Amino acid sequence: MATKKKVSRRTLTLIIMFVVAIVLGTLIYYEQISALYVLCTLALVSLLIVVGFSDLEGVSRTDTEGEGSR
Repeated sequence: MATKKKVSRRTLTLIIMFVVAIVLGTLIYYEQISALYVLCTLALVSLLIVVGFSDLEGVSRTDTEGEGSR
């Protein structure tokens, strides 16, 4: 029997990025700008929702020294 190989997160991310690039390239090639506007708007809204619901107060900083000291 063949063993099932688990796909790593990095490989899965690269595959998703490749598929998104092909879809966007196809939409640009066929001049479907209205669909690109809708996709970009949905992507921005989802990003803002993720950032809005993220728990940034629970994150502790390991480097408490000022970042402006570089």
